[in-house]
Amino acid sequence: MSVVGIHLVTDERLPVARLLTVVDAAVDAGVRVVQLRAKGATARDLVDQAVALDRVVAGRALLLVDDRLDVALAARDAGARIDGVHLGQSDVPPQTARRHLGVDAIVGWTASTPEHLAAAAAMPPGTIDYLGVGVLRATATKPDHPPALGVAGIRAIAAATDLPCIAIGGVDVRDVPGLADAGVAGIAVVSAVSAADDPRAAAASLVAAWVAAAGVRA
Repeated sequence: MSVVGIHLVTDERLPVARLLTVVDAAVDAGVRVVQLRAKGATARDLVDQAVALDRVVAGRALLLVDDRLDVALAARDAGARIDGVHLGQSDVPPQTARRHLGVDAIVGWTASTPEHLAAAAAMPPGTIDYLGVGVLRATATKPDHPPALGVAGIRAIAAATDLPCIAIGGVDVRDVPGLADAGVAGIAVVSAVSAADDPRAAAASLVAAWVAAAGVRA
């Protein structure tokens, strides 16, 4: 299973029962990567959420843990299928995650500057599987986000690396054609699905827009 296509990053503002319902609907609609992100949650709560998400996803999508290598490892130890992690610049190094998770795991890394790209390029081949690039525009789901890149900035980063790039940050379905044209390998969303009245329909619209714009299966 590939990281190409639509990623759903979970919204920690949702009650857990609603979060699980949203993820189930999104995966049913064709989302193939789910990232568990809850910066305000305890490690114990995150492990419990990861285990619950694994039951909901049931192998239909990749399941990644954002930021917390310790949670990914603990959830695996509890029997959950955790496919990897997505790490930010302030998290453990990707090399550490790769060493602990193994060669078959997915390791993503946030990159928004030329310096980040240079650091990624300096890592041993196979350390990082994809880069999370953004933000596209200001977003309330990540108040500490870096300066917005816009489509032009994301295009420049995607052109400067051989690693697949996943665009994130305030993205909605109207942005899909422009981002696909900018050369990204996929798009990550939070509110575009989680805040929708019908998460399944919202996810299906994103998947259909991606397939139409990128010419590949989501």
